[in-house]
Amino acid sequence: MMKTINIKSVIISAVIVWILGVMAFVASYFVPVMPDPDVQANWVLSIALVPGALIGAHLYYRKGHKTNGFVLGTAMFLMAMLLDALITVPLLIIPNGGSYLTFFTDPAFWLIAIEYVSVVAGYWQIEKALKTARLVSVKQKQL
Repeated sequence: MMKTINIKSVIISAVIVWILGVMAFVASYFVPVMPDPDVQANWVLSIALVPGALIGAHLYYRKGHKTNGFVLGTAMFLMAMLLDALITVPLLIIPNGGSYLTFFTDPAFWLIAIEYVSVVAGYWQIEKALKTARLVSVKQKQL
């Protein structure tokens, strides 16, 4: 049974993850390691997104929400996508020669989207498993 989603908590968690992601993405341009700075920025974002999404999921679920992790991950990604459309593209992408079309049709964008949703859903699965294990442990101690 799917529990309801708390929109306010989704927004807060997603904004935090988005800020962390944008900071990592932009910072990667200041430390050139790869010949293509755009590819490097996507790699850095994909690496930074794992702890960022875990933090966002933790912040959401610590309030006791029971939302399905896939639903939460999708909602958080959609919020990040909205922030990208309102802030990232006009302030960072267009001034550097990109466009909405190039940004949102880049395969790397969609791979990162899959990663984002997967990390949040994975966090939810692990939290459910740990909660079940704790309940079993408590019941065993009571016997």
